Amino acid sequence: MSAPVTTSTFSKDNPFPAKITENRLLNKAGSAKETRHFVVNLGDSGLHYKAGDSLGVFPTNRPTEVAEILERLGATGDELVSPAMLKLPAPLSLREVLSHRLALGSPTAKIINTFFAKATDAGEKAKLETLLKPEAKDQLAGYLDEREYVDLLAEFPSAKLTPQEFVDHLRKLMPRLYSIASSSKVYPNDIHLTVAIVRYTTNHRERHGVCSTFMADRVRINETPAPVFVSNSHFGPPEDTTKDAIMVGPGTGIAPFRAFVQDRVAAGATGRNWVFFGDQKSHTDFLYQEEWENYLAKGQVTHLDLAWSRDQILKVYVQDKMREKGAELWSWLNNGGYFFVCGDAKRMAKDVDVALHDVIAQHGGMTAELAVEYVKQMKKDKRYQRDVY
Repeated sequence: MSAPVTTSTFSKDNPFPAKITENRLLNKAGSAKETRHFVVNLGDSGLHYKAGDSLGVFPTNRPTEVAEILERLGATGDELVSPAMLKLPAPLSLREVLSHRLALGSPTAKIINTFFAKATDAGEKAKLETLLKPEAKDQLAGYLDEREYVDLLAEFPSAKLTPQEFVDHLRKLMPRLYSIASSSKVYPNDIHLTVAIVRYTTNHRERHGVCSTFMADRVRINETPAPVFVSNSHFGPPEDTTKDAIMVGPGTGIAPFRAFVQDRVAAGATGRNWVFFGDQKSHTDFLYQEEWENYLAKGQVTHLDLAWSRDQILKVYVQDKMREKGAELWSWLNNGGYFFVCGDAKRMAKDVDVALHDVIAQHGGMTAELAVEYVKQMKKDKRYQRDVY
């Protein structure tokens, strides 16, 4: 089935100022995580989406961080600047570019060079010189990794930068993409998101994920506009609704599979659904528990396999559950079933990929080499799809 033709004038270059109409915590009391469910209203935007697509959100930076940067620069915020990378038709106020246009994190070695050239305090100069030595490359990378631009302004106060000099070191503030957690067949005017709110500490400072805390803390329900656009994806449920779908999505990786199942149920798909979900603790981190149990009770989800890493001494992950159910997993695949993975690219997706190869080799009676070929063919046939980040 082809996607609906987008008639909307809204896009990444012209985002729609959407309203967030719901913001609720999905984890229960005692969880180590903060995962939130957001409902973004598309209003009269004309935006369309399909299961598997992502929503791009343009955040703003935290006002407290902007205020501290202005103070440390000795600026009012009214100074006009024209950051080179923004290619602005006319200068904007420093406060505007720091709030809405530029990223305040991930400093590069370039700013350390600038500070070294500008610092007048001997102690600061010596520290900067040490960091810039060729043999200190790894030390510098680790140092920068722990800091944001505001930390550097605090550490090297004798290096006076003009507002323009400072903004020329900053990168563009980019939109963040989130897998859509709803089906337009069920929610044509809303987009649901499942977002892990990022909060942590480095260099004795509290850090806040720019976009996740923008939505969690700074957007006022039904009031603050959140600029959004739909990002079309090649990731999506089987077009042939008679085909079975195996979905592996631990943590917030469950988002697109909530959309897939909604979509397939609404379309009256006869193919079976098998969901693998995992998180830390069953009693605090079972995202959308009632919905999944309801699907299971109605037979709309055939299997729901759950992996809890912190409920017992030995950690259990989704790939362990796959191996446990290897024989049946192979029978679904051998019958033309589709296999989907969403979530962390660094570890989970790799571990799931290894488990998939192992299951195919073991239960399909194949050598490791033949299992590799089988998986390659699945990818060619779009029967193995990944949405990893």
